[in-house]
This record gives sequence, structure tokens and C-alpha cells, in this order.
Amino acid sequence: MAAAPLLKIGTRGSPLAMAQTHEARVLLAAANDDLVAPGAIGITEIKTTGDGILDRPLAEVGGKGLFTKELDVALFDGRVDIAVHSTKDVETFLPDGIVLAAFLEREDPRDAFLSMKAPSLAKLSAGSIVGSASLRRRAQILNRRPDLKVELLRGNVQTRLSKLADGVVDATLLANAGLNRLELSDKAAEILSPEDMLPAVGQGAVGITCRADDDRVLEWLSQVNHTETQIRVTAERALLAALDGSCRTPIGGLAEIDGDKICLRGLVAREDGSEMFETERSGDISDAKAMGADAGRELRSRAGDDLFE
Repeated sequence: MAAAPLLKIGTRGSPLAMAQTHEARVLLAAANDDLVAPGAIGITEIKTTGDGILDRPLAEVGGKGLFTKELDVALFDGRVDIAVHSTKDVETFLPDGIVLAAFLEREDPRDAFLSMKAPSLAKLSAGSIVGSASLRRRAQILNRRPDLKVELLRGNVQTRLSKLADGVVDATLLANAGLNRLELSDKAAEILSPEDMLPAVGQGAVGITCRADDDRVLEWLSQVNHTETQIRVTAERALLAALDGSCRTPIGGLAEIDGDKICLRGLVAREDGSEMFETERSGDISDAKAMGADAGRELRSRAGDDLFE
């Protein structure tokens, strides 16, 4: 009988989630002698509620927690020791007893534009249908191109690519990081600059959660944590927390580091794109969290509470 794994990883079952999990497993084994032996790290696929609801926006059925709740439960009951996430899908406030303990090196945080009818979002014909489930993308598209239509398009990367190929929509936007990890970067017609489409908070970063009191696992994770990514995401998530951000409000945020300096851009918008509020901060990386919180408070004050109801 094979020995039980020393470290049990929980993950969603989509091809992208599995690709991210295998990346985490390779890095953990390479960084920790305890985890080198075959079978030392096991992977458990966990189906989440969000994976099964494809006909409604997340905001209508429970928000980001639909992709993480079952993984949190698996952590609490000991079925898994860590959970691997796309950081942009992790709830703003984690359950007591669970921490976001490590981040892998961030991939490209930008959005990709995909279409077989236009080489860029700017050149998409008026009246064209862009498929997206993201309120952030919807708001920014309509702010810049109010002549386009944005309709709900849910599902994993492969599902959305299939619907695009079938002509269900004329175009869609996906995280470029996901395309890169799945070796599908050739599907992108255009990579949108952050100036044209500010990414989601944490986009492109793989985050790993675990139990807050599991010292052995925390030590293993510390060996693979990418410090620059952690600092950037810390600033972005502080902005999100100050906005009390959820899937019900279009919010974007991106922090970038140059030496010991960090620059953070944030936005909040109305879903129909009629109003968009933006801000920017720069300073020392040691102030990343405070900077993010300050930017979030400013945006909330300028936008007004009714935007968050």
C-alpha cells in the first residue's frame, strides 16, 4: 500500500487550474527536500459551485466565493493541506483560520482580445457582440466603445474559445496569463495595455492558501513564495478591501515595481461604463499595503456609496 502524500493539494478541475497546480507541485518539490520523493505531493480535484453555474453572472449567485468555498471546506476538514487558486478569484476577505500564504511568480497580468472578425478591440465593428462574464471588462469596454454590446459568456477557457469559434459572440476577452499557461497565446488577436483595459486585482498571479496554524506547510510554502508578486498583490488587494470589492462592482487594479518603488493604478466604474473613476499612487514598496488602502478609500469617496449597493 502506497504511503499517504505528505502534502495534499486541492484544486478546481479545469485545464487552467490543473496547469497552475502542476506548476506549484514542481516548484514545491524543487524547493523542499521533504517533498522530492515520488508520491510526496498528491493532488485532489474538488468541484466548486461556480464551475457548475454557467448561465448567470457570478454577482447574482454568490460572487467569487463560489470558486473557493468548497476548497476552504476541504482545508478545514483536512482533505487537503493547500489550495491553489487564480488570485483574482480569491475572495477579498478570507475565512478565519485560512491565509493566502504564497504566490508563484506572476505571469502577464494583461487581458487578451480574441476575435476572428477584427484584429483589435478598437477595430471591432459597431454593434458587435463581446462575450464576457466580467463586470470590470464590461464597464471598460462600454466606457470606450459604447457602440458595442456585451453579453454574458461563462465557462472555462476552452468553453469560451469554442463559443467564439461557433459564432455565439463576435469577440471575447481572456486573461493573457491563462492563455500562456495553456499554450494558447496564438489565439489572441491583441494584448490590451493596462491603459486601455486595467486588469483585475491579482490577475496573472497564482495564490496558495493553507490553514493559518499549519506551521510545517507554511514553511514549505515560504520556499516558493515570489516576494515581488506578493508585494504587488498586497497593494492591489488592499485597494480591493478598502472598496469592499466583490463581483458586484467593476473594479480594476494593477501594481508594478521598479527597484524599491511601486506604482499602483486603480479604478471603479458603473457596470454600463457611464462613469469611471481612476487613481494612481507611487511610493516605496514598504508602503504597498497602506498605499493600496489609501487609493481604495479615495475611489470609494469619489464614486459614492450607491455604486457599491
